[in-house]
Amino acid sequence: MAVYSGKLILPSHGNRVTYHEVTEQVKEHVAKSGIQEGICTVASPHTTCSVIFEELSYDKNYYGYEYLQVDLNNLLEKLIPRCVTEGQYFHPGPNHIKVGLEDFKGKISPDAYTMLNTDAHLKSTLLGTSETFVIENGEMQIGLVGYIYFIDWDQIRKRDRTCHIKIIGEY
Repeated sequence: MAVYSGKLILPSHGNRVTYHEVTEQVKEHVAKSGIQEGICTVASPHTTCSVIFEELSYDKNYYGYEYLQVDLNNLLEKLIPRCVTEGQYFHPGPNHIKVGLEDFKGKISPDAYTMLNTDAHLKSTLLGTSETFVIENGEMQIGLVGYIYFIDWDQIRKRDRTCHIKIIGEY
């Protein structure tokens, strides 16, 4: 059994949801791994990001969102509105703010307002943080229209996000 690890560094926009279509990059890692039969997991270590598998929607709006992404954003905004003020959601509470500001000394969240991202946490929880794909004959079995997307739901600020790729199988 062989194991291969890779990662992608993906910048978020800040001020809006960020989608990265990473299918070709993941395929490159599968090829580089040399694994012929196995599985490939694409995962986010971030609690405000998701990895999804969806059809590519060729039509886009003015922000560059594919129409399926617009539909997903609209649906999720109805279910989980963007957190814009303290007290809108129970989270973050005073203890969470204290830990974020004092215990981590700014390493995670430099200001209290950056913790007003409850909506991003809930969306990530709802959609999940990883997808796993079968590898047969050295290729991911994703069909002709399946694409892999890394999504950063946190709209508070720009930052780099990490996408992990773990491939396990036989040569």
